[in-house]
Amino acid sequence: MSTDMKSALLHVFVPFTLCVFLANTSLFGQVQVDLTYEHYAEKKVDFMPALLAMPFNCLVNATYVFLGLYWLFWRRGVEETEQSCYLRQVFALMALLYGPVQWTRLATLRRAPAVLDQWFTLPIFAWVLVWLDFVERAKWRASYAARVELCSVVSYSLALAHERGFDVALGFHVALAAFKGIRVQLARGDSLTAGYLLLALLSCAGFVVLKLLDLWLAQFWLFQTLTGHFWSKVFDVLQFHFSFCFLTAMTQRTRPRLQHSRTKQE
Repeated sequence: MSTDMKSALLHVFVPFTLCVFLANTSLFGQVQVDLTYEHYAEKKVDFMPALLAMPFNCLVNATYVFLGLYWLFWRRGVEETEQSCYLRQVFALMALLYGPVQWTRLATLRRAPAVLDQWFTLPIFAWVLVWLDFVERAKWRASYAARVELCSVVSYSLALAHERGFDVALGFHVALAAFKGIRVQLARGDSLTAGYLLLALLSCAGFVVLKLLDLWLAQFWLFQTLTGHFWSKVFDVLQFHFSFCFLTAMTQRTRPRLQHSRTKQE
């Protein structure tokens, strides 16, 4: 196992384990989360095991795992620096872990997985900011990455302060990631990266809208089997994928600047 892979595993699984521990305490006992199947438009199938209680909404979470594995071992003959490889692998591990968390939430309807489902969304968006900072500066800043991720994790405390606290925190994360992505595109992008960014933003919008309108959309036959919530997850996976495409393409464009920076340092 490479050094960068070991670092990525360590830096993802240690905070992940800590968050799992905290979510299973009484700390988030007052956070507003949905713990019934009535919240979803897809009907529960009583004769199915808990892992497939809502077959489509459950199974779609496996796509996060496939996506994470694909990008974790992504190569395509492209030479990467140690830092850019680490950035990609951390993001891929986040995607890989996010699917099982959501699946566990649907299977158990327990508070802890529901809290984790919300909580993990924030550092995932925050990692986009970290990666974009690397693209902008052609330089890895470990202290910046640690500050951003720590602030992101702590921001979930807003969910304790108000019933809409998580929505505020998530909205801020999404807006900041979109703003910084657009700024980097305008400064350093091309038509290829512009296409990836547009698809990522459209996928993000589709994810939000379809999830919010899940129950309302169920009145239309098109969304009665494959519901709005199911399609929101499809768009979420696409959002992940096109974000990977955008970020890796932008990272390749930093290589001349990285090499120039190393030459100056030498």
